[in-house]
Amino acid sequence: MGDLDVMPQAKAQGVRIACPARGPQVGVKEGLVARSLEARQFAYCPYSSFRVGAALLTPDGSVFTGCNVENSCHNLGVCAERNAISKAVSEGYRSFKAIAIASDLQDQFISPCGGCRQFMREFGTDWEVYMSKPDGSYLEMRVRDLLPLSFGPEDLKMKKETPKEF
Repeated sequence: MGDLDVMPQAKAQGVRIACPARGPQVGVKEGLVARSLEARQFAYCPYSSFRVGAALLTPDGSVFTGCNVENSCHNLGVCAERNAISKAVSEGYRSFKAIAIASDLQDQFISPCGGCRQFMREFGTDWEVYMSKPDGSYLEMRVRDLLPLSFGPEDLKMKKETPKEF
């Protein structure tokens, strides 16, 4: 599986573009993308009809899947990425190796929304994000590249000016 020269400027920013795996050899990345494609089938999206699935890989090899779940009060919906991460956190996991995201978009790779980028960032900046298409091809980036100059838990521990009055 090699890089494609479709987006040379993306390569300069640390983005890898990969083709779907061919033949019997399917690697961890391709397997995670496949699991995210499967998870999108369970999406509950009666309002947008925009299905999204996610598959999250932990350091011990466990995989947690999630899908988007919409709500008639639109702001109460849950994205697939946050759903998968929350499932893993509820099982005691706090660090992750990678997350794959899938949708039905044919002409572009699915990208996590800003809220999901911040949610992923809560658990570190040095883990991989595979943004895929239905054919299994994907863009590979790191959380730190999706949310540069981010705010995280360590920022709360930094020295702060103490207000004189509250």
